[in-house]
Amino acid sequence: MTSPQPLHVAVIGAGILGTSTAAHLARGGARVTLVTQGKPADGASGRSIAWLNSSGARSAEYRYLRLIGLDRYRTWRERHPESSAYLRFDGALKWAGEDESFRDTFAYERAGGYDSVWLDREQVAALTPDVNAEAVASEGAIYNRGEGWVNLPDLIAALLAEAVADGAEVIEDAGDVRVDVQDGTAVGVILGNGARLAADRVVLATGGHVPAQLAALGVHVPDATPAAFVVVTEPVEPRVRTVLNTPRVAVRPMPDGRLVLDADWAEKSIVVGEDGALTVPEASVRGLLEEASRVLAGNPTLVAERVAAGLKPIPGDGEPVVGSVPAIAGLSMLFTHSGATLGLILGELVAEEVLTGRPSPVLDAFRLSRFDQDAAPAEVGTGAWAPVTAAADISSAPS
Repeated sequence: MTSPQPLHVAVIGAGILGTSTAAHLARGGARVTLVTQGKPADGASGRSIAWLNSSGARSAEYRYLRLIGLDRYRTWRERHPESSAYLRFDGALKWAGEDESFRDTFAYERAGGYDSVWLDREQVAALTPDVNAEAVASEGAIYNRGEGWVNLPDLIAALLAEAVADGAEVIEDAGDVRVDVQDGTAVGVILGNGARLAADRVVLATGGHVPAQLAALGVHVPDATPAAFVVVTEPVEPRVRTVLNTPRVAVRPMPDGRLVLDADWAEKSIVVGEDGALTVPEASVRGLLEEASRVLAGNPTLVAERVAAGLKPIPGDGEPVVGSVPAIAGLSMLFTHSGATLGLILGELVAEEVLTGRPSPVLDAFRLSRFDQDAAPAEVGTGAWAPVTAAADISSAPS
């Protein structure tokens, strides 16, 4: 008697969501083929602020999802002691702008049992000595001791190594990969060169390109994805440990002493060309460097090493869209903001759904079916997307 063949799952996208899903599928016994347009982590995961948190006001379901997302990172840290180089829980500090207050935010977080502490400026200086306490709002700041950061390219490399060890195949530089749909069922993927790869199930995890790919298949996903960019600085001494979310800049350490910077105001300055190319104004880069220097102790001189621009995945209502695609049998999707915080848990839960065929109750609030799906599926194999190229008018080319 022959043994049944393992389920063959093709995963499109090698950012944190696709790689995490592939690793969990391979761990669960599936035959996995991970296909990516370019290289692993060369999309949104490679230019993420990657702040690990469940901060601020959110729906109860979303807050819970983020909390168990944090839990999985702590599990990963225990299983992988070497991850201390790229995964840290050294706390995060945030404060309000001049015309707002974070007192209600603090009350909300505490009412939900979140690890939040209110600090005045003297306490900021004592607990987070890498922060310039004089830059903190006069009302004080919220310190979330259990928050942290992850350097996603390092995590993705570790997940890929585990997936390959469990038998997964990785196909890089595959070009514009599409879902192969026949008679309303996903039957595999179509590579950029036109070659077809058959699979029993397909998982789509291409970040900000997911809505366009699904639209080409006749499936609508509300989309609020903007163009965005981060600035990566040259190494800074002394090392910064605290994640900062301030009115004018967010700051996240990197393993080698560099910093990642972004801000909403800077994001809005990006110029999108008719061909989709992105230009980051030099003034915005300079502004982020100056703002980051101002909020760090000692006001260090910061130098931009590179600028990375591209799409920042955000669903239309701000909450994840995850799980099976009702209009196309055999197809699952992951499309969300905060991919860093949610990366491990969403990969685990989607893989479990694919392997068992049982929907996860945790994902019920985040399914595509919460939106009206009036459009009919498109013809076979018509899905495609136009990649966004980034350009910046400073000396370093973005990645």
